[in-house]
Amino acid sequence: MSLWADKYRPQGLDKLTYHNDLSAHLKKMAHSGDFPHMLFYGPSGAGKKTRIAAVLKEIYGAGVERLKVDQRQFVTPSNRKLDLNIVSSNYHMELNPSDVGIYDRAVVQDLIKEVAQTQQIDANAKHRFKIIVINEADELSREAQAGLRRTMEKYMTNLRLILCCNSTSKIISPIRSRCLLVRVARPTDEEINDALQNVAKKENFTLPKELALKIAEESDRNLRKALLTLEATKVQEPNLAQVQKIVKTDWEIELGNIADLIIAEQNPNRVFLVRTRMYELLSRCIPANLVMKGLAFELVKKVDRRLRNGVIENAALYEHRLRTGTKDIFHLEAFVAKVMSMIKRLVIQ
Repeated sequence: MSLWADKYRPQGLDKLTYHNDLSAHLKKMAHSGDFPHMLFYGPSGAGKKTRIAAVLKEIYGAGVERLKVDQRQFVTPSNRKLDLNIVSSNYHMELNPSDVGIYDRAVVQDLIKEVAQTQQIDANAKHRFKIIVINEADELSREAQAGLRRTMEKYMTNLRLILCCNSTSKIISPIRSRCLLVRVARPTDEEINDALQNVAKKENFTLPKELALKIAEESDRNLRKALLTLEATKVQEPNLAQVQKIVKTDWEIELGNIADLIIAEQNPNRVFLVRTRMYELLSRCIPANLVMKGLAFELVKKVDRRLRNGVIENAALYEHRLRTGTKDIFHLEAFVAKVMSMIKRLVIQ
């Protein structure tokens, strides 16, 4: 049994319910003879991957939905072996090279060149090129991006790349200049309300508009999160007309508890305890930048108003270090220690 976010995911450009002008433009491009490299960017939950899947179906038809998952092994110049999961069909391939960290260059050089040097095997295919979808492209190292740029130039005949990322700021300019940039903005509260009402109708229950708009607001206009929140709320309270409070996810509740621990006591033992709790979140695949952002917001709500600017400034500083560094827990722990130091100084004064 699949989650509603996957079960009711639109399967074609015509079925997408918002950004209609963008959908029409993508449809026209899919049927044109000159399909470019593309870079989809926008915030999480805006629908980037859904639109990419819809574009692929528009180009190749239903065959693109017949997927298989392979585990490929790559060998680095230092003879280190890397395993990477790849989702593919006869017409495209989807991968996330950043999963192998600093060795992503080996994936880009070996796998993408291998695909680029092969011809389309389906003689009835509408297009002679294959498409490679690269998720989290903004997490690629600069060396991998440089290798990607050369591949884009050399194998344009047999290959098209679709990159997907949250921000273009970490994509090198040579790649940006070789791609058509497609910005997928967050849906509005009303558009999220329409999507939630559509799911409620298919699941045969009534969703009050006030609750739907509240879910949209609480989810920060993240449609995927809004659908997950609706499903969790429905499971806990079948009669949605009686719902007074939106259900929070476990990791969001845990961040609130961590903020309380930081404010209640400031000493090395408390730093160690908080570190352990944050490490639990990271081990359950909660992204470090999300932990940093959520914890900062929780602290801003709970600390003395004189410390709020300092919390925000240090959150920005350590988030930057988080993005440029490698050990996430070090930067999260440093942020916690800094906030504790600020609270301690204020108490002493």
